[in-house]
Amino acid sequence: MIATFTKTLAERSLTTVERIAGMSGFEALQDEWNELLEASDSDCLFLTWEWLHTWWKHLAGDRQLSIYTVRCGGRLDGLAPFTLRPPSLLGRRPLPRLEFLGNGFVGSDYLDFIVRRGCEAEVRQAYVSALAKERMAIDWTQLRRGSCFAAGVASDLGAGNWSVVETITNTCPFIPLGGVSWEAYLSTLGAEHRYNFNRKWKRLNRDFTVEFEQVSREDQCQESVDLAIELHNLRWRERGGSDAFHTPGLVAFHREFSQLALKRGWLRLYVLQLNQKPAACLYGFFYGGIFYFYQSGFDLAYLKQSVGLVSMGLGIKRAIEEGAKEYDLLHGNEEYKSHWSSERRELGRLELYPPGGMGQICRQAVTLERASRRIARRVLTGIV
Repeated sequence: MIATFTKTLAERSLTTVERIAGMSGFEALQDEWNELLEASDSDCLFLTWEWLHTWWKHLAGDRQLSIYTVRCGGRLDGLAPFTLRPPSLLGRRPLPRLEFLGNGFVGSDYLDFIVRRGCEAEVRQAYVSALAKERMAIDWTQLRRGSCFAAGVASDLGAGNWSVVETITNTCPFIPLGGVSWEAYLSTLGAEHRYNFNRKWKRLNRDFTVEFEQVSREDQCQESVDLAIELHNLRWRERGGSDAFHTPGLVAFHREFSQLALKRGWLRLYVLQLNQKPAACLYGFFYGGIFYFYQSGFDLAYLKQSVGLVSMGLGIKRAIEEGAKEYDLLHGNEEYKSHWSSERRELGRLELYPPGGMGQICRQAVTLERASRRIARRVLTGIV
């Protein structure tokens, strides 16, 4: 009886790390993945299995799947959703590069490890031990600075003579909404911005029959996503274009993910109609009590009516009515975001290079490549 009990304790304490490199293994993780995500401090839309699996299908490029799982006594307690980029002599990158799934133009913010609360110490040790054996460069981006698990792993690897470079890459404006009414929120805005919104909203209702319709049916979904993409691209065409939906892969990603999000109850796609004609779209998601504002677009024929301004205000109002604790405008320093929000959080990047000569060569190559790009931009700007 004593021997059996001891064995059971040993089995419970057994920690295993596995690398998953195939699509079937990725798909088999779905239920465990989202259960773990809800039990972690990194829970957000951009780490859901649905977001990252859809990204992998449409936007993986030349990357290789490289998901590291940590199981303690058989239970999934850690997930590192990684991809591996092959080395590139043309790109001056002599080592393969470990990145997070969801990287790139799709705009995934708050990427990180997914770790069960209360298991951080053993999971961190397991990941540090596993990664320390690898001969690769690491490039982790879109991290929430100050509260990401990745920073602790990087720190421990740095103590093991890895070279660590940390940079601030962007900021995410956000609006705290917990317990706030629409009227109370409006009172926090600048007087001029508040006046503009109220004036434009009253004029729209005077001059048009106004509807702000949420997409709720599958047969509406793709048509409305395509409309949002079209209006967004039209808005940005005269400004040199936008990289939000600029490739077939990105369009395919949003067509598929919006359907999944609709089924999960996450999609918040609104169409502002004036006299039954679409004038603007607001594309976002509601997940875990947070409204993630993703993109918007409007018909330039209604520029004077400020339908983009009105749509944003109505989107925030709907989020408040749904009980959102936060309205996250995601990364970007666009001026309009500062009109609606006063809070900011920083995003960062961690780059790590292994000990030894090859790690030094790789770091120097990346530094040289970035310096060359900066010089090229300055030259082109001077020509223009």
